[in-house]
Amino acid sequence: MKIDLLAFGAHPDDIELGAGGTILKEISKGKKVGIIDLTRGELGTRGTADDRDREAADSAGILGVEFRANMCFKDGFFVNDEPHQMALVSYIRKYRPEMVICNAIDDRHPDHKKGGDLVSIACFLSGLHRIETYWDDVKQEAWRPKVVYRYVQDRYQSPDFVVDISEFMETKMLAVLAFKTQFYNPSSSEPDTAISSKEFLEFLYGRAIEFGRQAGFKYAEGFNVERYPGVDSLFDLK
Repeated sequence: MKIDLLAFGAHPDDIELGAGGTILKEISKGKKVGIIDLTRGELGTRGTADDRDREAADSAGILGVEFRANMCFKDGFFVNDEPHQMALVSYIRKYRPEMVICNAIDDRHPDHKKGGDLVSIACFLSGLHRIETYWDDVKQEAWRPKVVYRYVQDRYQSPDFVVDISEFMETKMLAVLAFKTQFYNPSSSEPDTAISSKEFLEFLYGRAIEFGRQAGFKYAEGFNVERYPGVDSLFDLK
């Protein structure tokens, strides 16, 4: 299967929080989008890994992605080394995305920067013909996505560009709230976390308003680039 956009997240729910609206928008335009979570989020304070597997599947259904896979790397302890890079290279070559989005360039949780860096390096290595990988005993062809973008997460980063998600903000929030163990639930008896309060949901709206305001949108999601983008015309910019 060849897809247009492959989204990576260190944990289930990272993608929904950072780029859920963008994914919904691209799918509405006919793009094929897939998701790969690096870990099952098994070190999370609330819920179990099995809970998060089910929630991730529910959220994927809301988003309408082509597939959602999990690398089952070790939450908190995966490293940016050859075995992890090569595991991702095989998936990148399998799905041959034109574009990749992944975790933030810096964030509160160390897995986020580490995960984004790991994905970025794997995207480069995937384009090297001398690196051989196999899927179902068939040798894979080299493939390098045209661009890698890093979505902004909890810690504020000044975005290099924003995507208008005004029409998709409410559906994005439904995808976020599919992770019932992780976010605000007044009936939950589990410990409070940095993302389990009602205020955190308000923060998500506030961040989207903040990113949208400068570009004239109601709501937007922000991204950072690894190389500056080019346009055919100044009039392609909004």
